[in-house]
Amino acid sequence: MVKSSTSARFGAVALIHAVLMDHQMLGDSVQREDGPLAKLVPADRARAQSLAALTLRHMPRIDAVLAEFMDHKPPLRALNALRVCAAEIVLDGIPAHGAVNAAVEIARASQKTKHLAGMVNAVGRKLGELDVSALQDMPVPQLPKALRGAIVKAFGPEGTEAIERAHLERPPVDLTLRDPSKGAEWAEKLGAELLPTGSLRLHQPGQISALDGFEEGAWWVQDAAAAMPVRLMGDISGKRVLDLCAAPGGKTMQLCAAGADVTALDLSPERMHRVMENTRRMGFRPRMEVANAMHWTPDEPFDAILLDAPCSATGTIRRHPDLPYVRPSLDLKPLLDLQQNMLQRAAGWLKPGGQMVYATCSLIPAEGERQIARALEPTDLVEAPVDAAALGLTPEWQVSTGAIRLRPDYWPERGGMDGFYMARLHKQ
Repeated sequence: MVKSSTSARFGAVALIHAVLMDHQMLGDSVQREDGPLAKLVPADRARAQSLAALTLRHMPRIDAVLAEFMDHKPPLRALNALRVCAAEIVLDGIPAHGAVNAAVEIARASQKTKHLAGMVNAVGRKLGELDVSALQDMPVPQLPKALRGAIVKAFGPEGTEAIERAHLERPPVDLTLRDPSKGAEWAEKLGAELLPTGSLRLHQPGQISALDGFEEGAWWVQDAAAAMPVRLMGDISGKRVLDLCAAPGGKTMQLCAAGADVTALDLSPERMHRVMENTRRMGFRPRMEVANAMHWTPDEPFDAILLDAPCSATGTIRRHPDLPYVRPSLDLKPLLDLQQNMLQRAAGWLKPGGQMVYATCSLIPAEGERQIARALEPTDLVEAPVDAAALGLTPEWQVSTGAIRLRPDYWPERGGMDGFYMARLHKQ
């Protein structure tokens, strides 16, 4: 059974407040040196983040349960304390006593909500008496209207509902191996599932840094779908490769492990610092460029370019349930312009006969299929053939000669995957 300290629960409430009021992503709050988790020990930090994500993932259902026990919504701090309490009792199976006591303590800690401690205690006790199976019978929460409309247009009502159901599941942890040939060996060591694509999947991961192979750099955490764009590139050993928009570095490490001569470029110094930390822990030394790709120019052309373009990130909601609360609207035009400009600019950096893989962790075809259709007209790029089955993917997920579309509801029996679009292009 998962255990929570009072500090972790306080941290979870603070993280949820930052999402709902400050529109700050959980990951950003966690990493801030002055953030709500700055003073917590690592185990409490991890539990606070996990508990906040669990609460946000199921918040519409949790709020519907709480509404049965309250005449009106209390102030946000008290409400968030009850939301976290409900998530622990109803979803995590935590004994009600500890969860309720912590919620009461959180309410008492603020002048604005200390008078509500009795109400929090009463509602919390009712949660402890609840038939938890009732939550599973509630309707699946829908995505924000603007986002949902775009996904319905792309995949239809049934496909959208399947994606929304996938968003409710707590995702497993996927690992990318430094040496893919040792997949079966590491799967046995870690008690992991070896996926057809070569990634390892941990359904009960525990503390990641304590796992076999972490210290020696045998693997890194990376969603199975996010590992696929590099695999599309095939054999890149000895080739000069640009990782464009490189942070946080998972794909950079894949390229290095494959024997490429890698240049990693990203706009953000902070994010590139993470790339440097991640790659150095693994013993890799790619060239680092902190620059705006729209102003930067390489010294010489590349054999291959990986463009994991800035996008709406709508394919990652299963891992980032805070995203719909932070970005409920969908203003795609600036992103679409940037993506197309980056595609056109990067095409000019390729050697004749070189290849580019374009990828976005978006579910919206305007950021994927349509961008490639636009890019092929004014450039020397053509789609290069890929074989989904040879990559360990279902053939139906291949949407054109050189492109693959992945969705969160794929592999439901295995725990799903992030939503991605990726296309392999060849410069004539």
